[in-house]
Amino acid sequence: MGAFENFSGKISAQIFKQNLLNRYGAKRKEVICGPKFGVDTAVIDLGNGSALAISSDPLTLIPSLGMKVSAWLSIHLLVNDMCTTGFAPQYAQFVLNLPSNLSREQFDEYWQYIHDLCETLDVSITGGHTGQVPGQDSTISGGGTMFLQAQKDKILTSNLAQDGDSLILTKGAALSSTSLLAMAFPDYVRRNLGETKFQKAINNFWKLSVLPEAMLASTNLNHKSELRAMHDVTEGGVYGAINEMADASGLGFVINRTKIPVLNEIREVAELFKIDPLISIGAGALLLSVKKELEKPLLQLYEQHNIEACCIGNFTSSQTKEIICQNGDVIPFEFDGKDPYWEAFYNALKSGIS
Repeated sequence: MGAFENFSGKISAQIFKQNLLNRYGAKRKEVICGPKFGVDTAVIDLGNGSALAISSDPLTLIPSLGMKVSAWLSIHLLVNDMCTTGFAPQYAQFVLNLPSNLSREQFDEYWQYIHDLCETLDVSITGGHTGQVPGQDSTISGGGTMFLQAQKDKILTSNLAQDGDSLILTKGAALSSTSLLAMAFPDYVRRNLGETKFQKAINNFWKLSVLPEAMLASTNLNHKSELRAMHDVTEGGVYGAINEMADASGLGFVINRTKIPVLNEIREVAELFKIDPLISIGAGALLLSVKKELEKPLLQLYEQHNIEACCIGNFTSSQTKEIICQNGDVIPFEFDGKDPYWEAFYNALKSGIS
């Protein structure tokens, strides 16, 4: 029997519905927000007006890129999910399934970076599991879960967007996918794009945190009445994240494709590896669903804090999904859920380029 999907990465909405939907173990009334496609955080009622938000993600370990890069990616992807609640994470658990050829020194370096990042972010590591697994040669080294406790009626989830809300995007498309491809295959990128473009591409990796822009919006806008929902951009890129947010909220959207920023070095790396930046992993970008009247004040606030952001469209009560093209034509939104990053990465690996 073959794999249950013909591509790598996160499962599609169809597989979620067919294999996972409504198979969540026991039903407990204190679970306010449980598993939903496009919703990255669960929320549990703790009583007395307080709730616990929880989110999990894979951990990354890519020895060829170094322990610092691996730890940075692991921690910030977890934090990015958590801060879409409008609050920063407080606690973390980690399950490490490490490759058997990882040295003690490499493990020590990796864990030191994990500790340092969590300490800087004021996240307490409360436990987990650590082991080595023979034959484990994936770049996924286990999983992490982060938690936070906050006022129940203030916690945001990505399924709370409303009709007419402005859709704000920070930074731009494909920051993480193109920076990781440049880091993994530096000679190939240098040879084809030059040293300056290569350096710009890899420097984008250190912009992967969306915590600053999430907290800035959270502290300056009223939760739910002004700042409705947030969703970080990961697999499926900007298009995938918009689609997830809309489906989770039961809405449609109109998006202006020309408004989505794609930096020159990102566009050129994407072309080099034949990936579409609008549907490629885009960690480092944040989507915010904001009451229409608060769009301009929020963008001005971001500009004051040197955070790049723009309005790329709006949500609609109709479940119709539309894209405005450069020539002004309006076309139906189409996306099969397949992120091209994984195939590009493994094809480059197999071809032997460096």
